[in-house]
Amino acid sequence: LAATKKIAVDEPRVINFMGEDCRVYATPRIISDVEYTCRDFLLGHLDPGEDSVGTKVNWEHVGPALLGAEITISIKLTNVDGRRVSFEATVDDGPEAVARGTHERFIVDVQKVRERLLRKKAQRG
Repeated sequence: LAATKKIAVDEPRVINFMGEDCRVYATPRIISDVEYTCRDFLLGHLDPGEDSVGTKVNWEHVGPALLGAEITISIKLTNVDGRRVSFEATVDDGPEAVARGTHERFIVDVQKVRERLLRKKAQRG
């Protein structure tokens, strides 16, 4: 199973610490976009009340994508081990690779997560 998603590299997705001429797709935003692409893909296959959370990212940023570029995120489901789901992902801007890596997610029952977090919050007062 696989999916692709196209995203425009807009202002919130680029770095700004090297000046206007160096506004490129930031690594943390790439990772976030890949995580959400994997999550959105999984949502179509989960039962009501289930969602998934990211548990592992192994990432390599191999080339720049310029501000305004259209990038393609391609994900491929590589393994399902119980509730643990693994993906391979690539990001390109058409002719050139931008990033590649793997991402792991864990399928959760949203109500159980909510209850656990409320208990933790109550313990912290």
